Amino acid sequence: MKSKWTFSFFFLLPVLFVLCLWNYNNRVYDWDMPGYIGSMYTSQYPNNPEKVKELTFSSIQKEAPIDQYNDVIGKNPKDVARQYFEKSTKAFSEQLPYFQIKVGYNLAITILYKIGFTAPMSVLFLSLLSYFFSGILLFFVFKIIFPNNILIVFFITLAILLLPPMTYMARVSTPDMFILQFLLIFMIGLFSRWKRWIMFSILFAITFIRPDYITFTLTYLITDFLFNFYERKKINFNVILQTSILFFLYIFIVKFYHYPGWKNLFYDSFICRRPIISEELADFGITDYLRILLRKIIYFKKVSLIAFGSLGLIFYLSKDKWTRFYSVFIFANIYIKFVFFPHSSGLRFFFGFILLLLIMLMYSISQRYNRYELDKNS
Repeated sequence: MKSKWTFSFFFLLPVLFVLCLWNYNNRVYDWDMPGYIGSMYTSQYPNNPEKVKELTFSSIQKEAPIDQYNDVIGKNPKDVARQYFEKSTKAFSEQLPYFQIKVGYNLAITILYKIGFTAPMSVLFLSLLSYFFSGILLFFVFKIIFPNNILIVFFITLAILLLPPMTYMARVSTPDMFILQFLLIFMIGLFSRWKRWIMFSILFAITFIRPDYITFTLTYLITDFLFNFYERKKINFNVILQTSILFFLYIFIVKFYHYPGWKNLFYDSFICRRPIISEELADFGITDYLRILLRKIIYFKKVSLIAFGSLGLIFYLSKDKWTRFYSVFIFANIYIKFVFFPHSSGLRFFFGFILLLLIMLMYSISQRYNRYELDKNS
């Protein structure tokens, strides 16, 4: 069996390479790219914002197809805010904190740039590299879930890699593909019952890479605390310490990079993208927020169907308290994310959590199958 697993794994590697090549040939220079390249250049030229802007857009212009570059700078289709970012140093510089807080992601981009990649390719290659390693991690996740089914593991891994959100995230300049690797490592640790401080190190890395995942990391610690209290009637004080560390890490990053805050992000994302943030207040009330939330949730049907359907099947297939408890934790994070950032048309924003919930569904199917075998042989 070990030799079959080894063969299956090494057969997967060239398949992953071909998929990465396919995604590379379909790479996209999108309007998030200037933010991350600008963040990288700012760390090198902190006192020269004009140079940062010039290097950012000139590096993209050298590599991007003309139609994609026109989209980046808001020329075609027309986007006034993006046109300002390309022309105005002040407008561009004020946008950068939205991107700079993804510290771990920007650090990885900088490393690739330092070893010889161009600035745009550092961003794009990181997504491709993350896609490759995510494929390997998916293989190992499903190997844990289906230890006696090599073909199932291989084909489920391949099917997920070919899903449109996966291939899209591999082609664009966003941290979604990069963070997915760490979510999959988290799942391996969850299934393997890794020690709490090892799990905490993963949570720390996730928060360091994407501080907006603080809701995910903190709700996991709360879930772990509640489940263990329910099972053992003991209070684990380490959870309090770990929660405090993650919370202060988040606060430190937000303060250090002068992050404008959730209200500004929400206003720029869903109400009006301000060309120059400092010249217009993010002015909206709870009524405006709820109206936008209700409008967006109507277009959240696909995600809701997958989420509620998966959770319902998990509860039907598995009576195991641990499986149900942690499935609810993942399910809840889909909607916590939506409440703070209701981008209903952007599946990539929620795909990581959806994938984790689908993995829990696969785990519950495996539990039911294994129990059937045990009953059959008893």
